[in-house]
Amino acid sequence: MPLALITGAGRPGNIASAIVPRLQDDGWDVVTSDVVTSEAIDVDYLCDLSQAEAPGELIAAVTRERGPISALILSHAHDVESGIHDTTAESFDAHMNVNARASLLLIAAFARQIPATGGAIVAFTSDHTTGNLPYGASKAALDRIVISAASELGPVGISANVVNPGPIDTGWMEGELREALTPHHPLGRLGTPADIAAVTAFLVSDEGRWITGQLLHADGGFSARI
Repeated sequence: MPLALITGAGRPGNIASAIVPRLQDDGWDVVTSDVVTSEAIDVDYLCDLSQAEAPGELIAAVTRERGPISALILSHAHDVESGIHDTTAESFDAHMNVNARASLLLIAAFARQIPATGGAIVAFTSDHTTGNLPYGASKAALDRIVISAASELGPVGISANVVNPGPIDTGWMEGELREALTPHHPLGRLGTPADIAAVTAFLVSDEGRWITGQLLHADGGFSARI
């Protein structure tokens, strides 16, 4: 049974928590990590990815206790909204440390332990930038890291893709925002975590790993609006 590691899976109702049962249904053994846990979701590994040593320690702990990892799904994120005038150096660094640096270090550690059968990386990105500058900038860095990984790690059988899910209704949207966003989706509804879980399951499958080096807009047509 192949093993998948999903980061950022500690909050109920989010994309990561939807991916867990979907992959399990597809025959994956799944382990999760997050900086916190809750009564609703008990993650397997508590890990503060703002710390430089944490990514390597996480991969080492998982492989030591559960065996080699075949799929790395990066769903962790640090997000505190601010713009040009009110983004501090400390806030910018915090976003880059978690969203970009930790992802790079996780990918590198993942690649060093990859089994002979290869593996897959899926990360989640966002177009949200204005009014959310450090988050958007760190996600842009993540995009480049993952696409670079597809080229550099392809020879050892690793596929790597970035998925932009657009606005997903994970419970944070107020009614007015939900109503305002829905008409911008050609399919007539907002995306759900289950939609993105299905896309992720395909990308890490044997059939889906021919897709690599892509930034995929899996957003129900939201990015195609005129």
